Amino acid sequence: MKANLHVLRTALALTGVAAAMAGLTACGNNNASSSGGSSAPPANTKVGILLPDTATSPRWVSADPTELRKQCAANKLTCYIDNANGSATTQQSQAQALINSGVGVLLVVNLDSGSGKAIEALAQQHNVVTIDYDRLTAGGTASYYVSYDNVKVGEDQGTALTQASEVKGKPAVNYVEIDGAPTDNNAAQFAQGYNSVLSKQPGWTKLADQTGNWDAATAQTVFTTMLGQHPNINAVMVANDTMAQSVINVLKAQGLAGKVAVSGQDASAGGLDNVMAGTQAFSIYKPVAGEADVAIKLAGQILAGQKPTAPTTVKDPTSGREVPAYLASPTVITKANVALPVTDGYVTAAAVCPTAALQQLCSANGIKTP
Repeated sequence: MKANLHVLRTALALTGVAAAMAGLTACGNNNASSSGGSSAPPANTKVGILLPDTATSPRWVSADPTELRKQCAANKLTCYIDNANGSATTQQSQAQALINSGVGVLLVVNLDSGSGKAIEALAQQHNVVTIDYDRLTAGGTASYYVSYDNVKVGEDQGTALTQASEVKGKPAVNYVEIDGAPTDNNAAQFAQGYNSVLSKQPGWTKLADQTGNWDAATAQTVFTTMLGQHPNINAVMVANDTMAQSVINVLKAQGLAGKVAVSGQDASAGGLDNVMAGTQAFSIYKPVAGEADVAIKLAGQILAGQKPTAPTTVKDPTSGREVPAYLASPTVITKANVALPVTDGYVTAAAVCPTAALQQLCSANGIKTP
């Protein structure tokens, strides 16, 4: 069920010391100054950040806003963080308000490419530079794309699923897939990655493939139907932890939790709990710093009049345009390294270990409880 949270908006007037991000290179002089002495700050320090919702992943509620605020402070920028709560209409209004307030750069996590494209066109009309953050806006006009290598994420998911104890070494494996939202380009890239692995596995047979739309309730309905039609399922490729929880709930009701391999992504508190409990084979950890740190430093460079050269490009599937991109690499989380997201500060021990039973489980897996 979607969280009933009001639209999140934080206006930050922050101070700190700007630092250059390794890997971000710029054309021109990084230390330009009108006096020839100390570096002059950019005339505009305002950055708008549009986050999508509060239901599809916990990252949009906690991890990303926290790291984005931190990086805004480090780069001496004034940042405005808005969350659309799942409404494309709300996000459009937020974008208009941010543009009216004078932001020079706009980070966009679109709810769908159509609405994201409209926001980027509006920004372009007002000479506001847009950065696609985490999700590529197909057909959009963003100057840069900052994300993880999402095809690699999918490949890692596929490989990790084949190594799950429930299926490893089996001559025949029946599996189903529950994909992300069809409106999300990331979901298509994840699927491209894991299908490239699973389709080549000898003895692996795909029984069904359907979207869960990044929604817990939808995923539960979809998997209930799948399991009813195919009671011999051995593995479930689920695109993220939120939907994986729904799959696990259905399996528990049938006494099958821990007997069927279940995937995940996001290294959420619930996902880590399931990995420790043995009901989820793995999750995918994408430290938010890999995106937030790069995106905010990039925004600061743009505001300073620089034109950074990205290390790679990603082809827009709609327009064919090669979008300059910064892509980070993911980490597979299993029981062997389940404590990593906690020790990194991505998620707190309190969130992962809220009960006495989970505290005991956390201690057994190297997570120090408060």
